[in-house]
Amino acid sequence: MQREDSGASLSAEQAVAADEGAKGMMPMDRGRPFLHWLLSGLADAGIHDICLVIAPDASDIQRHFHHELTLRRVRISFTVQREARGTADAVLAAESFAKTDRFLVLNGDNYYPVDSYKALAKAEGSALAGFDRGALVRQGNIDPERIRRFALLRVSDDGFLEEVIEKPDDETFVGMGEHALVSMNLWAFTPAIFDACRKVKLSPRGELELPDAVRIAMSELGERFRVLPFAAPVYDLGTRADVASVVAALRTVRPVL
Repeated sequence: MQREDSGASLSAEQAVAADEGAKGMMPMDRGRPFLHWLLSGLADAGIHDICLVIAPDASDIQRHFHHELTLRRVRISFTVQREARGTADAVLAAESFAKTDRFLVLNGDNYYPVDSYKALAKAEGSALAGFDRGALVRQGNIDPERIRRFALLRVSDDGFLEEVIEKPDDETFVGMGEHALVSMNLWAFTPAIFDACRKVKLSPRGELELPDAVRIAMSELGERFRVLPFAAPVYDLGTRADVASVVAALRTVRPVL
């Protein structure tokens, strides 16, 4: 977890999770890890078979979910990403889990609205959620300065993705307006994405990036991505300063696994 806000007030357990970069295991209300809320939300949407992509040294996460809990609503599998080589590589690591099924991909450090899971699960083919930029700021915990760094979506008149604009410049940011749709990395994929992920080249950051795989799927494989718009908050656990706001937002939500 980013350290530029190291002055944020965290409990000892939260500080340990932050130091280890274990956002999903960050203790929330009553000490339960953030992943409990994320997984419970998926179960609320009728999604019960879940695969967590983890690092080789994340045996504590496996132990927690397989030995310390009794799971009634979700079935959790694990797949290991051998190296931290980027989001496209993480998706490819889950190929043996998804096989030929359509599946959802989401960040492990965002709390998304349950309705967005439901809509993506019901949609046909490939799709993604596009979140209203103004709503993310007004209703969630993403401030106006940080939202400027999030990827924007250019969408066709018939509702399909044309372009993912990462880190838009000032002119693009202003020109697309307050209600521009933002990608919060919540996707529905067909197995075609795996072939696209295999074609991805290293980015300037030295990573295999999922947006590059999406571009390949569109341009080379003929895949179309329906954009489903939402005017709703997404609670982002990106930095230490976010922890208090996420804890407050989830306090009234009872996770049931």
